[in-house]
Amino acid sequence: MDKAPSINVFGTKLEHCSNNPVTGFFRNGCCDTGSADRGSHTVCAVMTDEFLALSKYLGNDLSTPMPQFGFKGLKAGDKWCLCAARFLQAHEEGAAPKVSLASTHEQALNIVPRSVLEEHALDLPDIDQS
Repeated sequence: MDKAPSINVFGTKLEHCSNNPVTGFFRNGCCDTGSADRGSHTVCAVMTDEFLALSKYLGNDLSTPMPQFGFKGLKAGDKWCLCAARFLQAHEEGAAPKVSLASTHEQALNIVPRSVLEEHALDLPDIDQS
């Protein structure tokens, strides 16, 4: 399986997103991506009740447990690698969750404008205003 280099939106090493629950297209806890990841599961987001409700409404129920797949269901506060397009859609609907930019793969920028990611960032670096 072809895997893209693990670089975040800052251009540095992609940081871990979550092991509890285990997330990522490759289920390695990181928002890595590759040629098989057609959904671009590249945005490390902190789930909110509002986002989970929107996702369920749009047909992707992330909150209901599915034990047959070893999936306990997500709850507010869980970190999860979201599809970049779904994150952008949630932003447009006013329901985007916060994101960890250090844990968001640089390829998310192919779908989500940097300014949108920064608007929802938990870890935006301080910019010297002097």
